[in-house]
Amino acid sequence: MNTTVKVIGAGLAGCEAAWQLAKKNIKVKLYEMKPLKFSPAHKSKNFAELVCSNSLRAANIENAVGLLKEEMRIAGSLIMECADETRVPAGGALAVDREEFSALVTKKINENPFIEVICEEITQINPDEYTIIASGPLTSDDLYEQIQSFLGDEYLHFFDAAAPIVTYESINMDKAYKKARYNKGDADYINCSMTKEEYESFWNELVNAEVSPIHGADKEIVFEGCMPVETMAKRGKDTLLFGPLKPVGLELPGTDKIPYAAVQLRMDNKEGSLYNMVGFQTHLKFGEQKRIFSMIPGLENAEFVRYGVMHRNTFINSPNVLNCFYQCKHNSKIFFAGQITGVEGYIESASSGMVAGINMANLVSGKKMTDFPKETATGGLCHYISDPSVKNFQPMNVTFGIISPCDKKIRKKREKNAYIAQRAIETFKNLIF
Repeated sequence: MNTTVKVIGAGLAGCEAAWQLAKKNIKVKLYEMKPLKFSPAHKSKNFAELVCSNSLRAANIENAVGLLKEEMRIAGSLIMECADETRVPAGGALAVDREEFSALVTKKINENPFIEVICEEITQINPDEYTIIASGPLTSDDLYEQIQSFLGDEYLHFFDAAAPIVTYESINMDKAYKKARYNKGDADYINCSMTKEEYESFWNELVNAEVSPIHGADKEIVFEGCMPVETMAKRGKDTLLFGPLKPVGLELPGTDKIPYAAVQLRMDNKEGSLYNMVGFQTHLKFGEQKRIFSMIPGLENAEFVRYGVMHRNTFINSPNVLNCFYQCKHNSKIFFAGQITGVEGYIESASSGMVAGINMANLVSGKKMTDFPKETATGGLCHYISDPSVKNFQPMNVTFGIISPCDKKIRKKREKNAYIAQRAIETFKNLIF
């Protein structure tokens, strides 16, 4: 196979796409602008950098993202292989040591004989080259304009936020306690409980805090799936109590009493020396983060090794321009992958890279494209982003709502999801990649 495929971006989607191509002995030129240039949110020189969180979310297949991960394992996903090897305790979720994870992805990509890594920023699209554009939600301005011109369609955008990280040794464990919600899995989460008075004081400071300016935008557009904690708080005094500060299932040690509110922290590295504030994505000024988050019982002396940041995420109007293979409708040689397509989440992004890589390999090999059916989680995403009936296209996490519904009557939701998951896995195993 003499054809070489260009992959732009070495994030989760780009690395997964390159890997799937290399598995078919197809040569890949993987272009990554780091370490020559970094986006506002990226810090590491390694590939597949996890910015917002180290959690890859639910592990069980009765959850849609857990099902998506299992399908990716079946397809020989690089991202899942590296995630499983660098896993850290997180109860019923799959979380990774983010540094080890990115380092392992980078190592495997660099060692693959079919992948040539080129440290260079791509600012032009050649319509005659086989190309997968996986430049991510933080696409550089020059490439952004080139994509917009190439597609001839209006770009959409939203703002995304990353949560702070604190050191374990700075958490006051005399006030905080370890417990998984409803005792599901091991007690891998640290919980900081609040009384009503403590919560109301915290809420009042949070909604009146100073936020960092968002450059280049007149209006803030927030994606519901990754909302800044201060934006959520401004929707009502009790909103956080039904969101990231929900205390249900987190009884105080040695009692059956449920706190008024509870902040959860999740292990962020394998050593357990760093913890991520779950659901605390924010764009408060750094000084305000230190002042207000230190009001949380147990975090009064917290050492913040990373503050939350706010950044622009961009995505294309995929139903207008892409088909279910993540292939450009008006140029069959150009594919897109990752969050730029409107899939939301690390795993969803990697899944889109997997599909784009598999089908680009099919294209250059003269084989039939693989249409992942809607009975699978992978296919649910493929068909969501390419559904022309969607008029107000917005980023989407994988959910059972975009998978073909259950074809038999099952009353209990968990049992129904388990049936849909088993059906999806059997369907996926019969696919030809």
